[in-house]
Amino acid sequence: MVLPLRPARGGFLRPFGCGWFIREFLLGNSPNGSPRIDPDVGAPQADIFYHYKMALLRAIALDRATREEERRARREKRAIRPEEIERLAERYLARFPYKARGCRYHSFVVYFSNLQRLGWVEFTGKEERSAFQDHYPPGPPRRYYRLTRAGREASDAAWSNPFLALYGES
Repeated sequence: MVLPLRPARGGFLRPFGCGWFIREFLLGNSPNGSPRIDPDVGAPQADIFYHYKMALLRAIALDRATREEERRARREKRAIRPEEIERLAERYLARFPYKARGCRYHSFVVYFSNLQRLGWVEFTGKEERSAFQDHYPPGPPRRYYRLTRAGREASDAAWSNPFLALYGES
């Protein structure tokens, strides 16, 4: 018997998953308004994380703006105005604190390390110098990662839960 996948109370609070975003971003598909990258060059973890967080914020702002405009239009008995949705979305996006939504960087690094253990992402060999501030010693280099063949061929279900793909049902 197949049961429908449903969240526990309060679950599914994100409009899209981290795994889906990483795969689409590294494929160069520019998910949810993120920049398009060259799939052969890849991107550093910090950049992937930043664009994931910003895409989440944009999606949440657009969702809130749409709901607000629908509510206003219903109350005023008028048609929905797309330009008003865009204006509200920009307003919400400007007001959201960066750290308020989505995962923290450490959680992302742990998640990304599971993808490396699965062999779905690999280091491309490209590194660039990283610097914190002028009075600190140099930071670790920014390493670029890309999808492997196994990562491209992995199923959507595996990408939605790499921990389960890595360790199984135990």
